[in-house]
Amino acid sequence: MMELIDPPEIPLTEIRQVLRITMADYPALFVIAQLQRELQPSAPGIDLVIQSWHGGDAARSALVDGTADLAVSVFTAPDDDLHREELLTEHYVVVMRAGHPAAEAFDLNAWLSYPHILVSGRGDTTTPLDAELSRFGLSRRVGLVVPNFQMVPSLLQGSDMIAMLPSRATPSGGSLVSFLPPIPVPGFQLHMAWHRRRAKDAALQHVARILGALLR
Repeated sequence: MMELIDPPEIPLTEIRQVLRITMADYPALFVIAQLQRELQPSAPGIDLVIQSWHGGDAARSALVDGTADLAVSVFTAPDDDLHREELLTEHYVVVMRAGHPAAEAFDLNAWLSYPHILVSGRGDTTTPLDAELSRFGLSRRVGLVVPNFQMVPSLLQGSDMIAMLPSRATPSGGSLVSFLPPIPVPGFQLHMAWHRRRAKDAALQHVARILGALLR
């Protein structure tokens, strides 16, 4: 009778389960390989599906309706339905190719004189930055919108376009240079979240612990 009320816990090595994780390619590029390596000895029966990221609202909806199990995203406010953990605080940098004309004397005018690359999983053509610029009677041209961060470096290297990227998504090396934005640009907190009904899901909690350690 007690086993029907509180069934025995299955060892992690014996769990067979698929987990769907929603996150952008940043930070997925930095953590998925290591996550998979750590799961091999500890929980080899957990299979992962990495889903495309379409923004925090879409990630929340997917967790609530059960089409995603775990999300790494920006969640701007506490939510009674979700357990949310802050992973890191990120800031933005302005990135362009080495030798870009704007790099010689980088300032606000130089920044706004060239078309910008915008990363948006939803295909947005504006961000809160554009609203902030408009407060000062300024604007920028968004010349290209792409769905993921990994497309940006080669696009910058082959053009005079400029991108504003999270600092951890900025490639290291001599082909690109970066600057702090010439006006104050708020950073953001990256969170990990799951629905509260999954609090006792051993597979999910194991993956969340590993992800949390890798991203903090």
